Amino acid sequence: MAEVGFLGLGIMGKAMAMNLLRHGFKVTVWNRTLSRCDELVEHGASVGETPAAVIKKCKYTIAILSDPAAALSVVFDKDGILEEICSGKGYIDMSTVDADTSSKISEAIASKGGYFLEAPVSGSKKPAEDGQLVILAAGEKALYEEALPAFDVLGKKSFFLGKVGNGAKMKLVVNMIMGSMVNAFSEGLVLADKSGLNPQTLLDVLDLGGIANPMFRMKGPTMIQNNYSPAFPLKHQQKDMRLALALGDENAVSMPVAAAANEAFKKARSVGLGDLDFSAVYEIVKVAGGSS
Repeated sequence: MAEVGFLGLGIMGKAMAMNLLRHGFKVTVWNRTLSRCDELVEHGASVGETPAAVIKKCKYTIAILSDPAAALSVVFDKDGILEEICSGKGYIDMSTVDADTSSKISEAIASKGGYFLEAPVSGSKKPAEDGQLVILAAGEKALYEEALPAFDVLGKKSFFLGKVGNGAKMKLVVNMIMGSMVNAFSEGLVLADKSGLNPQTLLDVLDLGGIANPMFRMKGPTMIQNNYSPAFPLKHQQKDMRLALALGDENAVSMPVAAAANEAFKKARSVGLGDLDFSAVYEIVKVAGGSS
């Protein structure tokens, strides 16, 4: 089996690389803080000293990085991907970025003869660990076909959405809806509490109705316990709201609900909740509602 490169071992990347190893893939990993590679090495991974070294060794390389700046620096900086990408080699960026960032990366890689696929994922820590992500790919169809065995291990379904940019846009729309929903959910929990109702009973009622969904089911109980162990950090959710609102600007789409949600996430960041789970926005809503 061909060697797969993997760049970025955050909450998502680490779980994903581990899955590939468990399913018999040979994986060479890199992370900005190299010590994060140690646990994967124990499970059989090799380590590349730089992104360029990983690209040189592997037929195709997957990356999942925190934001557009990180995604660009791994490609364009010294010892970056561009130094070794060439004809016959593929690069798959699974980071959540805007379409412009994806296009920049795509053009640079194409200019060296390499193949590019953007493939952001829908799902957080647990789906990543369980290989149940939804993969939103766009770009080079041949690379998509080649990467399908890996995608089948990482995800429960993969979509090929056509030209570069479409994967990024789809991911931003999904995360924008999610960010708006968790704010409405938080307001409902506070309103139930302030009205003298038991929030747990609200969760039970919601779960039996037309708006039952896995996010409420998973996040509700931990939110009530003020447990915000990060499956998806709030600072990344706010970045995705910002990028989605910019996409709205470009297309003249009015998004008052998403804009209000973005303000709540920004406020949460400003009081130091950025590294907690995105559901910690509940704390901001509680303060606004004068809740205990």
